[in-house]
Amino acid sequence: MALTLIVLAAAYGAAAGLLLPRPAHRMAVGPGEEWRTACPGGHAITGPARGWLGRGHCPDCGAYGPGAPATAAVTALACAALAAATGPRPELAAWLLMTPLAVLLTAVDRRVRRLPDALTLSLAAVGAGALGLAARLTGETGAWHRALLGGLVLGVCYLLLHAVNPRGLGLGDAKLAVGLGIALGWYGWRTLVAGGAAGVFSGALYGAGLLLSRRGGRDTAMPLGPFMIFGAFCGLVLGAAAAA
Repeated sequence: MALTLIVLAAAYGAAAGLLLPRPAHRMAVGPGEEWRTACPGGHAITGPARGWLGRGHCPDCGAYGPGAPATAAVTALACAALAAATGPRPELAAWLLMTPLAVLLTAVDRRVRRLPDALTLSLAAVGAGALGLAARLTGETGAWHRALLGGLVLGVCYLLLHAVNPRGLGLGDAKLAVGLGIALGWYGWRTLVAGGAAGVFSGALYGAGLLLSRRGGRDTAMPLGPFMIFGAFCGLVLGAAAAA
């Protein structure tokens, strides 16, 4: 049963990951810009479902979008790990729905150091809605209320950090923190603190590596979103395993 669940979660993750390269390219734009409709070479994005579905790379020059095998592999591994840690509990559905959004956010932030509201707010809404349904099925309304409060707490913490250092941490990071806090809060305050701290620590470790390798300086801008998401993923895996 457990192995079947993990395999099904991995298959779902791989299928979802294959759909991410084109949205990642289209949404990797600056503030106020329209979603992209062409590859870097100027070739129009085309496909049977123009816009968001279709090839992840330009058929004319091969440019745009992260590689589909990479996004499929990352999403599949993340879903499989969450399924292995969570087991057949209802909240697993929330993690599986949130994972492709988290991978897409990572891809966009890595490219343009920006976290679009369409994705961060969707992550929070999906997490709150799916966990609300899980709470209804299991009767764990306390966990759902804590999850919502966790999203508020982590979001406020990042908002304060943004106020202190707006150049180093953007409003998009604070909005992302809401969705991640909702997920982490489901398993308790220790999981919330662990996941939040892991994100900050991994980002700081990466920044230190840039300094030591002389590939960046103190003023080098780096995307924080991927590290926040990685930290939340670690916290969720540990929290789910502890709750098993």
